[in-house]
Amino acid sequence: MRHGQTLFNVRRKIQGSCDSPLTELGIQQAKVASAYFSDISLDHAYSSTAERSSDTLEIVTNNEMPYTRLKGLKEMHFGAFEGESEDLNPEDKSTFFLQYGGESGEQVRERVVKTCKEIMEQDDHHSVLAVSHAGACIHFLSAWQDPHEVLQKGVPNCCIFKYEYDVTDKNFTLLEVIQHGI
Repeated sequence: MRHGQTLFNVRRKIQGSCDSPLTELGIQQAKVASAYFSDISLDHAYSSTAERSSDTLEIVTNNEMPYTRLKGLKEMHFGAFEGESEDLNPEDKSTFFLQYGGESGEQVRERVVKTCKEIMEQDDHHSVLAVSHAGACIHFLSAWQDPHEVLQKGVPNCCIFKYEYDVTDKNFTLLEVIQHGI
């Protein structure tokens, strides 16, 4: 799941490893997303180490579920572009940020895939919530399928990606993308 709207989202700033707080709309988005999980019995919950993700998770679970913050779920690191205008983002981000002290898309994909596999390989991890970031979610998806169709529809704040994990093949299959429209 992607975190709720932040102040940097509103101001069109590149967040990456830096952080900004959830807006009132971001809090409302998380409350709406919480309804999706009301009939789902979650075994475990994980969040990126970014405050925007952990705050979103706490709202979604009504502060009733312990969770673990993992660096492997963080957003792409944009190097010197952190906190700068989104207008500076290049068309092709795959390796652009490496020259400015950031990560490549492949590095993000490998990190998030490794982290999610490690989560799902643990005992009693069948229904898991992981709150992360748009870029991290898309890079993760790109390990299993072409993300073009999902990108065309957009990845709004609090968008939920529902996956199934095959422990035999160690692959994730995207089942559904849930967008709440606020």
